[in-house]
Amino acid sequence: MSNSIYVGVTRQIALLDEMRTIAANVANSSTPGYRREGLIFSEYVKETDDKLNGLSMAAARARYADTEQGELTPTGGTFDLAIEGEGYFQVQTPGGVRLTRAGAFKPSVENTLVTSDGHAVLGDGGAALFVPAEAAQITIARDGTVSADGEPIGRVGLVTGDPLKMTREAGMLYVPGDDIVPVEDPHISQGFLEASNVNPIIEIARMIEVQRGYEAGQALMRDEDERIRSALQVMGGQN
Repeated sequence: MSNSIYVGVTRQIALLDEMRTIAANVANSSTPGYRREGLIFSEYVKETDDKLNGLSMAAARARYADTEQGELTPTGGTFDLAIEGEGYFQVQTPGGVRLTRAGAFKPSVENTLVTSDGHAVLGDGGAALFVPAEAAQITIARDGTVSADGEPIGRVGLVTGDPLKMTREAGMLYVPGDDIVPVEDPHISQGFLEASNVNPIIEIARMIEVQRGYEAGQALMRDEDERIRSALQVMGGQN
């Protein structure tokens, strides 16, 4: 295979990865707590047979989550929480602690605060948050303090970390990296949910741009294949 086709293949793979990422963003443009994902591309150089020149190719090396704030949507739900500014909620899953911005919580049959998937929401001490069933009113202050009928009973714990070290899991969950630290000045709004920070118009425009680039790459590789075939036919006819 010629070097130009090698370069074309790596370009097509990178564009396909980006198209999948954009498609996921568009599909989740209405999902509360969703954060737009992007790809980080890097160049790598492969030594050629002549040892004199290098072959430059590109690859998607990492994903990142866009940390731009999503719009806060009022719901009036007692256990609907939205984070203003930095930070993530911590939840306990069978695979370990995960992070999320999706704050549509509810009390479980065990009277603990859980996600829609049943994962326990953790307090700032790392324990599940207890919600008394007999409490007439549950309030959650801006700093995350949970009170039952005016008496503090716990505090929602918010943490932050390096977006480049976090990896998305199923749903709205992230596997945390190594540098997770508590948020010093948390801002939580009760009765609100954070909307997705995806701008569908921008994403669709980018999708069209990537699609056109992919089609152009296909045409280039097809022309290069025909050029090589023609050259081989000419060389074969000379023997």
